[in-house]
Amino acid sequence: MTHTSPDLPVRAEAPASAGPPPGPSPARRRRPHRAWSVAAVTFLTLIGAAGFASLPGLLIDPLHDEFHWSRGTIGFAVSVNLALYGLTAPFAAALMDRFGIRRVAAAALTVIAVGAGLTVYMTASWQLILLWGVLVGLGSGSMALALAATVTNRWFVARRGLVTGVLTAAGASGQLIFLPLLSMIVERHSWRPAAVTVALAALAVVPLVWLLLRDHPADVGVRPYGAEEFVPKPPPRHGAARRALRILVSAAKTGPFWLLSGTFAICGATTNGLVKTHFVPAAHDHGMPMTAAASLLAVIGIFDIAGTVGSGWLTDRFDTRRLLAVYYGLRGLSLLFLPVLLSSTVHPPMVFFIVFYGLDWVATVPPTLALCRLYYGEDSAIVFGWVLAAHQVGAALIAYLGGLARDAFGTYDPVWYASGALCALAALMALVLRGRAGART
Repeated sequence: MTHTSPDLPVRAEAPASAGPPPGPSPARRRRPHRAWSVAAVTFLTLIGAAGFASLPGLLIDPLHDEFHWSRGTIGFAVSVNLALYGLTAPFAAALMDRFGIRRVAAAALTVIAVGAGLTVYMTASWQLILLWGVLVGLGSGSMALALAATVTNRWFVARRGLVTGVLTAAGASGQLIFLPLLSMIVERHSWRPAAVTVALAALAVVPLVWLLLRDHPADVGVRPYGAEEFVPKPPPRHGAARRALRILVSAAKTGPFWLLSGTFAICGATTNGLVKTHFVPAAHDHGMPMTAAASLLAVIGIFDIAGTVGSGWLTDRFDTRRLLAVYYGLRGLSLLFLPVLLSSTVHPPMVFFIVFYGLDWVATVPPTLALCRLYYGEDSAIVFGWVLAAHQVGAALIAYLGGLARDAFGTYDPVWYASGALCALAALMALVLRGRAGART
């Protein structure tokens, strides 16, 4: 189905496949390309959706205190969420090819709102797993990086690395906004109002998506940004699930897929699975107030934005595999120092860690996505979805194992050290990539 744009009624009269409309007036030539407004809407959408990702690390201690569930049990619910987030992504990219970006995004946000809202009525751990693990996991997996990859691929030919970095940074921006707010709500009013806040934030974004997001440049009669020719809108692709699986089977026969999946699994393990889930309770173990720990985690979001956008800029100019090796090496080094930095107060070395880790948080995304484009072309969004699935499986494992380790050892220290070693392995794996990946993107 071809969607029309309310602000360009004359252009919408011609079929999208008929070619570009007549040349715009000089005044219209000076307007920013429509791709930038679509990217802006996507950025705001991902900020709103980031609220649900900010809450799990704040729930571990309150749920443990109220229901006496073990941290391993709560960590398992978070791990289900993270795993489904990743496993849904490649199918979501295919669904966007079938039904359009805004339909899939609006449906995903609604599912997130329902899952987060119903958690206020739960009384058993299986309900936490079902609502927060399954529903919110499925909804979140249908958005985030899958949405960013699809928008970037459709709307941009030039500046893809930069745009990928900016859209990836939206999650950090949402973390920066929601973490201090949610931690304050949890401390003052318990965890239930925080869950309701997340549900309302997801619902609030749905009208924005439906009214302002467009599926393809041809819907508004323009070329993708940086393209020399008009690109007709392709027909909807049927068999989304079969296509996603077929592309997985094809990509799995290539070495780069396994190297990219392995490095990204370690990326997920050391960010979403470890720091986002366990940093606040780990700091709380050392006597730091929850709001202070959550604020530090939010500060990561500030530098995450700069680091990710900067990484997108570097990805457009330098060897992507070497960038990945540097990112993972520096991340591993910082994790090895974290156990001696945790204390009851915020001190300068801890602030340095937060800044350092924030710059590296998801700087790996632009070069990883660029490598997927180099190797897999038109199928890169779905291939990246599967690589993202590996990212989230890694995150899920550490979210669960981190909780078990805390229950078993009474400390998170073994998890920090093991994760630092994993980052060193990821750096080596990135350097093993060969062929076209060695070229600039």
